[in-house]
Amino acid sequence: MKKGAKFVVSLLAASVLSLGSVSTATAADAEYAVVLKVLSSEFWQTMKDGVEKEAEKQGIKVDVYAANTEDDVEGQTTLMENAVNKGYKGIAFAPISPDNLNPAIAEATSRNIPVVNIDEIVNLDGLNALGGKVYALVATDNQDVGRMGAQYIIDQIGGKGKVAIIEGKAGTKSGEDRRQGATDAFKAAAPGIELVESQPADWDRTRAYDIATNYLNKYPDLKGIYACNDTMAMGALAAVNASGKKVIVVGTDGNSDAVESVKNGELGATVRQRPDEIGARGVQLLIEAVNAKAMPETPKQEMIKAELVVKD
Repeated sequence: MKKGAKFVVSLLAASVLSLGSVSTATAADAEYAVVLKVLSSEFWQTMKDGVEKEAEKQGIKVDVYAANTEDDVEGQTTLMENAVNKGYKGIAFAPISPDNLNPAIAEATSRNIPVVNIDEIVNLDGLNALGGKVYALVATDNQDVGRMGAQYIIDQIGGKGKVAIIEGKAGTKSGEDRRQGATDAFKAAAPGIELVESQPADWDRTRAYDIATNYLNKYPDLKGIYACNDTMAMGALAAVNASGKKVIVVGTDGNSDAVESVKNGELGATVRQRPDEIGARGVQLLIEAVNAKAMPETPKQEMIKAELVVKD
């Protein structure tokens, strides 16, 4: 691998790739591919930036692909299948669901193409049943993320009161882990803390607004809401503001609008992940996997620590 190699990143949406359209870089020239969920949110855009910067630092060429939406399971599957067929040295991926990419990953394994799982963790049991292997997993400890967000609410309300959770998309491990971490923290603080409800809003701001509005109407004395991402937290905050009540809302991801809201004393806090570091480490592990020439029986696992962002 030449350190002086030109760095190129191409971005193709699922619909474009499926039609075989050209990209901004020649895929045949790229040595590695990264398949993300989407690029329509700041979180995933920041992860892409981390991939780009690390690829430039390493002197390699990377093609970055992403589905159109977080519901576009079929589109992302097509992206992964096409990446495998292009014959990259290695592929990193963040699956939309725990299982949607597993057949393509298994095909990569059969062709001796090493893969690295970033952020959203695959169903390893299901993958192993297909004969697929992953070199490494790099993500955030999402149960810890949920615990941090919930604990902030507990502390701010003095360990007493009713609280609720707005979950991500059902079946998505990151969201389920955050929900579980928050649930565990709230239940550990019982009987002072009462977790009254937990419902999924599918990472969507409008759905979160509607769910939060329902919570506020149903539980007039609600004290806090933990949302499993910042997009939903901002929707919940809008509902709280519309109600005229004082309810602490805590989000997750550390998006710029959420951080600004925290600075302004609106959103209570956000648990900032480091998607740029996850992306960068994914590139490093991908290079390592290619050089290793073999896939381990058990994937290496690395967790990138999150941090609580508060007004002070």
